[in-house]
Amino acid sequence: MALDLGGRILRSRTVAALASPHGIDRYLTQINPMLAAHEVRARITDIHPEVSAPGAPRVATVTLQPTSTWRGHRAGQHVTVGIDTGEGRRTTRVFTVSNTEGKAGEPLTITVRAHDDEHATPYSISKYLTERATVGTLVHLSQAEGDFVLPDRVPEHIILISGGSGITPVMSMLRSLQRRTHRGKVTFLHWAPSADRQIFADELEEIRHQGHGVDLHLLHTGDGAPYLSPALLEKLVPGYREVPTWACGPASLIEAAQAAYVGTESLKVEYFKPPKTAGVAGGEMEFARTGKTVANDGATILDQAEAAGLTPESGCRMGICFSCTTNKSSGRVRNVLTGETSELPDEQIRICVSTPEGDCSVDL
Repeated sequence: MALDLGGRILRSRTVAALASPHGIDRYLTQINPMLAAHEVRARITDIHPEVSAPGAPRVATVTLQPTSTWRGHRAGQHVTVGIDTGEGRRTTRVFTVSNTEGKAGEPLTITVRAHDDEHATPYSISKYLTERATVGTLVHLSQAEGDFVLPDRVPEHIILISGGSGITPVMSMLRSLQRRTHRGKVTFLHWAPSADRQIFADELEEIRHQGHGVDLHLLHTGDGAPYLSPALLEKLVPGYREVPTWACGPASLIEAAQAAYVGTESLKVEYFKPPKTAGVAGGEMEFARTGKTVANDGATILDQAEAAGLTPESGCRMGICFSCTTNKSSGRVRNVLTGETSELPDEQIRICVSTPEGDCSVDL
């Protein structure tokens, strides 16, 4: 009760006015970084290696104890993680929460594969978390976001499909179903390059032996396992097109799933990486605020902005965190995830998944 009352006081308009212009969290962090009225921060309490095979990117599960401002998460949601890089700069990237659904203030985990592909950032956040961070390291968090989640009433039979690091949201779903003692059936298909690069290998092996309604299929492409296809799905789950399905992974896997479920409403997807779809080259791409104009080469607006030397804010780079949302004053753009086009003036677009078609101007 006292803690709740204290939180209400710290979030009050009176305290906000007294703390202006910096805000109360600026002062609280000077006392204790884990004190917050509005912002969410977390300390790393554990780093558990998942994959450390020779020649393979390192994968680790990082456990985070958040501040009391954390509102919890649903299985399948993601969070933006921020790391202070010095000189007042903060680099962010989006990761899926991998543990069971959690309540306000409860610990959470993210399972991270080390990558070098974080573009214009000073360093790779995923490499920092898997190779340099230690217990006690402080990070910044957003609240959990995303609608790639299970319904409150889970159907009797569902299918989970994942590839590579795309296993994290569906693993969160599976763990949550097991905690809920879901009595239905779960068919779980996961693709990985090889057994030694399999994330959550020990836990999945235990699930395979226990059963409890989980029909698990681990398919390793390096061993010649077949890729996702209607024939494979029909063999494993006759009538699969009528079974509610959640799929997360690289673009090739999602595109194969969408082709297998075309004409149905059974499939829900989350891209682990956006498709490498080239837009329509031609015309000029204008960055109005800085006065720069480049020849439109068909890449996403974010990629073209960075190639022009700009550093617009971005996070996930796959259209789910909305941190790169920018005003488009004129021009026609295509969403690379949905294929939808729009040429409305003065509309908010996500520049990481938008390619210009012809002349286009954005407020960057």
